[in-house]
Amino acid sequence: MEYASKALGRLVQAFSRLPGIGEKSAQRMALFLLKQGKEESEKLANTILDLADSVKTCSVCFNFTEEDPCSICTDPKRDNTIICVVEEPKDIIAIERAGVYNGLYHVLGGVLSPLDGVTEENLHMKELFLRVEKGVKEVILATNPTMEGEMTAAFLAKRLENRGIKVTRIARGIPFGGSLEFNDAVTVAKAMEGRVNLE
Repeated sequence: MEYASKALGRLVQAFSRLPGIGEKSAQRMALFLLKQGKEESEKLANTILDLADSVKTCSVCFNFTEEDPCSICTDPKRDNTIICVVEEPKDIIAIERAGVYNGLYHVLGGVLSPLDGVTEENLHMKELFLRVEKGVKEVILATNPTMEGEMTAAFLAKRLENRGIKVTRIARGIPFGGSLEFNDAVTVAKAMEGRVNLE
């Protein structure tokens, strides 16, 4: 779409490159900022620049952090004998929001995808194997239930099986509040396979 203002058009284009933001949402955001005035725009710009300057990757778990190692890795209240392996830092946010896990994390930085040229060497697997040698008793594989996520979990389970470590996989199934009729066959099958005893 053509805009009378080239600067407005550039901002709409920049916002629309963000995940989940289409052109109409990007346009609303850009027009909102214009209405707010220069001060609000400068605050947003400075916050984005601060993010780029201050956030880095933890050298231990590869989560986003401002300190290295991150606050999760250095928290003495967390159980350092359990590592939960996730694909990306956003997965840590989801697990932490649930408030039921108190161990450490390890971010792979993606999943195995031979068709896309992503191999073991492109992910933080070597670092995981080094970490588990330091008193880790359990590794929880929390990759997403996709073809690549399942393949990555199976690969890691195979590599970890002879190290005397318990290897578990997060359960999958029907979401809370969901109806059976609206779930796909694979989800229902996984829910049946992962059924538990009622206590």
